Amino acid sequence: MIISKFDPFTKDEIEKLKEVFDVYIKTVIDVEKRVCSAGMDRHYEGEKILLEQSSKQKDLWGGGIDLETKVIDFNSFINIRPNDNNTSNEIQNQEIRKIYEELTKYFFKEIYE
Repeated sequence: MIISKFDPFTKDEIEKLKEVFDVYIKTVIDVEKRVCSAGMDRHYEGEKILLEQSSKQKDLWGGGIDLETKVIDFNSFINIRPNDNNTSNEIQNQEIRKIYEELTKYFFKEIYE
Protein backbone atom coordinates (compact mmCIF):
# COMPACT_ATOMS: atom_id res chain seq x y z
CA MET A 1 0.00 0.00 0.00
CA ILE A 2 1.31 3.44 -0.95
CA ILE A 3 0.51 6.36 1.32
CA SER A 4 1.42 9.97 0.51
CA LYS A 5 1.15 12.70 3.10
CA PHE A 6 2.53 15.88 4.62
CA ASP A 7 2.19 14.68 8.22
CA PRO A 8 4.03 11.91 10.10
CA PHE A 9 2.83 8.37 9.52
CA THR A 10 0.83 6.82 12.35
CA LYS A 11 1.66 3.40 13.82
CA ASP A 12 -1.26 1.89 11.87
CA GLU A 13 -0.05 3.47 8.63
CA ILE A 14 3.48 2.19 9.21
CA GLU A 15 2.07 -1.32 9.63
CA LYS A 16 0.35 -0.96 6.24
CA LEU A 17 3.53 0.42 4.64
CA LYS A 18 5.46 -2.67 5.83
CA GLU A 19 3.29 -4.97 3.68
CA VAL A 20 5.70 -4.91 0.73
CA PHE A 21 9.08 -5.60 2.39
CA ASP A 22 8.23 -6.25 6.08
CA VAL A 23 11.16 -4.44 7.73
CA TYR A 24 12.03 -1.95 4.99
CA ILE A 25 9.94 0.88 3.57
CA LYS A 26 10.80 2.61 0.29
CA THR A 27 10.18 6.33 0.26
CA VAL A 28 10.11 9.19 -2.21
CA ILE A 29 10.24 12.65 -0.68
CA ASP A 30 9.62 16.05 -2.22
CA VAL A 31 12.29 17.97 -0.33
CA GLU A 32 10.76 21.31 -1.30
CA LYS A 33 7.06 20.67 -0.56
CA ARG A 34 7.91 18.33 2.33
CA VAL A 35 5.61 15.51 1.30
CA CYS A 36 6.43 11.81 1.47
CA SER A 37 5.12 8.92 -0.61
CA ALA A 38 5.95 5.58 0.99
CA GLY A 39 5.27 1.86 0.78
CA MET A 40 5.86 1.21 -2.90
CA ASP A 41 7.50 -1.79 -4.52
CA ARG A 42 9.43 0.48 -6.92
CA HIS A 43 10.37 4.11 -6.29
CA TYR A 44 8.96 5.26 -9.63
CA GLU A 45 5.47 4.45 -8.31
CA GLY A 46 5.79 7.03 -5.52
CA GLU A 47 7.52 9.43 -7.87
CA LYS A 48 4.57 9.19 -10.29
CA ILE A 49 2.05 9.95 -7.52
CA LEU A 50 3.95 13.04 -6.39
CA LEU A 51 4.44 14.30 -9.94
CA GLU A 52 0.69 13.97 -10.47
CA GLN A 53 0.26 16.11 -7.33
CA SER A 54 2.36 18.88 -8.94
CA SER A 55 5.76 18.09 -7.43
CA LYS A 56 8.76 19.00 -9.57
CA GLN A 57 11.15 16.27 -10.70
CA LYS A 58 14.18 18.15 -9.36
CA ASP A 59 12.69 18.06 -5.84
CA LEU A 60 11.94 14.31 -5.73
CA TRP A 61 14.46 11.95 -4.17
CA GLY A 62 14.23 8.27 -3.29
CA GLY A 63 15.53 6.05 -0.55
CA GLY A 64 14.16 4.12 2.36
CA ILE A 65 14.23 3.17 6.00
CA ASP A 66 15.12 -0.10 7.70
CA LEU A 67 12.65 -0.38 10.55
CA GLU A 68 14.80 -2.76 12.61
CA THR A 69 18.07 -0.82 12.50
CA LYS A 70 16.51 2.62 11.90
CA VAL A 71 19.09 3.16 9.15
CA ILE A 72 18.03 5.56 6.41
CA ASP A 73 19.41 5.00 2.93
CA PHE A 74 19.54 7.35 -0.02
CA ASN A 75 19.53 4.79 -2.81
CA SER A 76 17.12 4.74 -5.74
CA PHE A 77 17.25 4.59 -9.52
CA ILE A 78 15.08 7.75 -9.62
CA ASN A 79 18.06 9.61 -8.15
CA ILE A 80 20.15 9.10 -11.30
CA ARG A 81 19.73 12.51 -12.90
CA PRO A 82 22.84 13.93 -14.58
CA ASN A 83 20.94 17.15 -15.42
CA ASP A 84 20.58 17.71 -11.67
CA ASN A 85 24.26 16.86 -11.07
CA ASN A 86 23.41 13.46 -9.61
CA THR A 87 25.10 10.70 -11.62
CA SER A 88 24.57 7.96 -9.05
CA ASN A 89 21.62 6.14 -7.54
CA GLU A 90 22.80 7.63 -4.22
CA ILE A 91 21.82 11.20 -3.36
CA GLN A 92 25.17 12.94 -3.88
CA ASN A 93 24.34 16.49 -2.77
CA GLN A 94 25.06 16.61 0.97
CA GLU A 95 22.50 19.34 1.63
CA ILE A 96 19.73 17.34 -0.08
CA ARG A 97 20.84 14.21 1.81
CA LYS A 98 20.58 16.07 5.10
CA ILE A 99 17.08 17.38 4.28
CA TYR A 100 16.00 13.90 3.11
CA GLU A 101 17.26 12.35 6.34
CA GLU A 102 15.57 15.00 8.52
CA LEU A 103 12.29 14.57 6.66
CA THR A 104 12.47 10.78 6.91
CA LYS A 105 12.90 11.08 10.68
CA TYR A 106 9.95 13.48 10.75
CA PHE A 107 7.64 11.24 8.70
CA PHE A 108 8.68 8.15 10.70
CA LYS A 109 8.95 9.77 14.12
CA GLU A 110 6.96 6.83 15.56
CA ILE A 111 10.07 4.72 14.84
CA TYR A 112 12.51 7.18 16.44
CA GLU A 113 10.59 7.91 19.65
